[in-house]
Amino acid sequence: MAYTLQIGEKAPDFNLPATDGNTYKLDDFKQKYLVIFFTCNHCPYVIGSDEVTRETANKFAGLDVQFIGINSNSPNTYPADSFENMVKRMGQLKFPWLYLYDRSQDIAKAYGALRTPHFYVFNENRELVYTGRAVDSPRDASQITVNDLDRTLTELTEGKDISVPLTNPIGCTIKWEGMDSHWMPVDAKDLV
Repeated sequence: MAYTLQIGEKAPDFNLPATDGNTYKLDDFKQKYLVIFFTCNHCPYVIGSDEVTRETANKFAGLDVQFIGINSNSPNTYPADSFENMVKRMGQLKFPWLYLYDRSQDIAKAYGALRTPHFYVFNENRELVYTGRAVDSPRDASQITVNDLDRTLTELTEGKDISVPLTNPIGCTIKWEGMDSHWMPVDAKDLV
């Protein structure tokens, strides 16, 4: 079995608290399409591409696409990624997505999240149609030449086949509880 969720597989369910004070499960989202992405507060690849992700989320919001960010980083491994700091960050930056907290890291394991950011796009049947990076230069948005997430969502909302369903996420490793900050599970590897 592959570490990361495979194309065509169903979105694993979750029941997670969000920075807005509510708790969400997969069935709470009635939008046609979902973008679930693993993110955090501190990673320079996240910070460097957050505004591009914001633009993409805003562009597709009117096309029935819901963005959901999930932070699975251990605050013991990286204190900046605590839930309290998530709330502060959303209060300051007011991103157009929900920001959920996976304190147990079970959801990161269920999806096979490799890095922050790592994106998963699901169709109307909640089947995975794309996973990987959003852009080819997340740390420095001025160097972006490819926006895989925008292309995928354009194809999906226009009813086309996804031309590139798999890319490698580019970013920091998930900060696993009790592990060195650069540790990755043994069976985790590049997607392509």
